[in-house]
Amino acid sequence: MRPADRLFQIIQILRRTSKPITADAIAAELETSRRTVYRDIATLMGQRVPIRGEAGFGYVLEGGFDMPPLMLTSDEIEAAVLGAQWVAGRGDPALARAARDLVAKIAATVPEKLRPIVLEPAVAVPPNWQGTVETLDMARIRASIHAGRKLTISYRDQQDAESHRTIWPFLVGYRETTRMLVAWCETRNDFRMFRTDRVIAIDFSDERYPSRPAQLRARWHAAMRERRAAFDARRPDDGQSPAT
Repeated sequence: MRPADRLFQIIQILRRTSKPITADAIAAELETSRRTVYRDIATLMGQRVPIRGEAGFGYVLEGGFDMPPLMLTSDEIEAAVLGAQWVAGRGDPALARAARDLVAKIAATVPEKLRPIVLEPAVAVPPNWQGTVETLDMARIRASIHAGRKLTISYRDQQDAESHRTIWPFLVGYRETTRMLVAWCETRNDFRMFRTDRVIAIDFSDERYPSRPAQLRARWHAAMRERRAAFDARRPDDGQSPAT
């Protein structure tokens, strides 16, 4: 890897995390030596890149650093195209249109030699043969999530029982053929997931809920990890006892 490319990759590694990352971890990803990483970090700091940290502790990239966002590698382009293909086939209409626009913008921006990777990709996702038809305004739901606003929904579960909930939405999850609205439910006083195709009515409120969406996502992820750990602890050992 050329030194200039390595410097760029170090910045990319630092940009993707807010926690300190050690020179050993950077060296392992770049397949180079720790000494080379120390030297490259010193070079970047000498060029006024706002890197904070020290050897043995780790490094972070401070906020405010600006770098052209479309200096993409071929692997990054293929990753973006693959993700855009998936969203174009499974996202709501607004996201699907945005995914197609994203591919067009990448094709118009990348160097000529990389354009075939966008227009003639070597990666693909299967078509969404069993897409679920729904009438919800998913763009407006996503806007409510970003704004941290409550929703009131009428929901029909798999037993065909209908309920009415006031929820604090914070995530839309995508499965192969369904979408899940993840929220804090005031009725159940707990996290719940609602299939969007089972939401039969929805009222968009201007009332904000007391937590930030990011805080709810963090709490939900922690709760899911705890439930998974409890499930694994209850699961019987699959190993066989030695013969006696």
